[in-house]
Amino acid sequence: MYEFAIMWDWLALSVRWLHVVTAIAWIGSSFYFIALDLGLNRNIDGPADGEEWQVHGGGFYHIQKYLVAPSAMPEHLTWFKWESYATWLSGVAMLAVVYWAGSELYLIDPAKADLATWQAILLSAGSLAVGWVIYDFLCKSKLGERPTTLMVLLFGLLVVMAWGYDQVFTGRAALLHLGAFTATIMTANVFAIIMPNQRIVVADLKAGRKPDPKYGKIAKLRSTHNNYLTLPVIFLMLSNHYPLAFGTKYNWIIAALVFLAGVTIRHWFNSQHARSGKPTWTWPVTIILVLIMAWLSTEPDFVAEANAAIPARAQGFMQHEQFAAVANTVRGRCSMCHSAEPFYDGIRWAPKGVMLETDTQIATRAREIYLQSGVTHAMPPANVSYMEQTERDMIAQWFEDAR
Repeated sequence: MYEFAIMWDWLALSVRWLHVVTAIAWIGSSFYFIALDLGLNRNIDGPADGEEWQVHGGGFYHIQKYLVAPSAMPEHLTWFKWESYATWLSGVAMLAVVYWAGSELYLIDPAKADLATWQAILLSAGSLAVGWVIYDFLCKSKLGERPTTLMVLLFGLLVVMAWGYDQVFTGRAALLHLGAFTATIMTANVFAIIMPNQRIVVADLKAGRKPDPKYGKIAKLRSTHNNYLTLPVIFLMLSNHYPLAFGTKYNWIIAALVFLAGVTIRHWFNSQHARSGKPTWTWPVTIILVLIMAWLSTEPDFVAEANAAIPARAQGFMQHEQFAAVANTVRGRCSMCHSAEPFYDGIRWAPKGVMLETDTQIATRAREIYLQSGVTHAMPPANVSYMEQTERDMIAQWFEDAR
């Protein structure tokens, strides 16, 4: 069965790689078109709403934008949609591989909500869909004509979800799910609003009808929301690597402040692209927000796993005849960093919130210990605690036998 653990880890790596690649493509095209739209020269004659000359890769590009649509359908039209779809689909695949399949370790926190695996997965998936329904309802209401009020309400929804996720999931999963919640709204904007509206315009052009400008206006609102939500989503997706973000008492407030910082950063860039001035006030505001987040993170809130129920799969590892020797090795080689109060110089909190002090903690993390220290030499980093090869072999043998 140890081959399965290795292949599953490679599957997780492959899906994560795919997710990062597709996200780069989506974010890149999104940022480019927002910058292009804001920077268009609109002091031109003719049917175009604006134009821009750009130079890149040794060539010059002449780009024109039509406010609603050109007078006739062009022979070749490039659609930008699969970047968004592929990012969301690969993200869901990663959510399933890492958090649903590893729910006992990464998703469920018995100290918060003692959920069965199926309950946690249903709550995870269902919350993503509910978020889109609420957001779409708000956009289609009269609030759609009041974009600032709509953005404030959206921020309130995100804060409520940040708090709600933290009440039922591990801190790591809470922030990751808030990112997935937001990304689902962004992709649904593309799939359910922006693309259908563009298809209506294309159909009108083909039929020789003048397209209704309302469809472009609606799509522009959703696209603007996506633009301001992108940076916070990136932060939340990276947060699972940093316990100071997810493993603290006020992680949900940190997540809320991230959305505000994302708005200030994007406002500066958008103003620059639009040549509408330099809102330098955004920099000190962003720095203050980050300092507040850093201050809030100084109160760790790691769950005391010793007081939680022992996962069923961990019991098998604890009952193995080699467990005592393995546990002593792990405590001796790893607990100087992976503990509630690390004593290794420069380490103030357990890396990634992983603690390896108690038998329960070690047995629960058996798979990671096996992959990080048994099969590979990833841990300890640079082998700073001088783990012997015989000890690594013992860890590998223990996991493979007990599995």
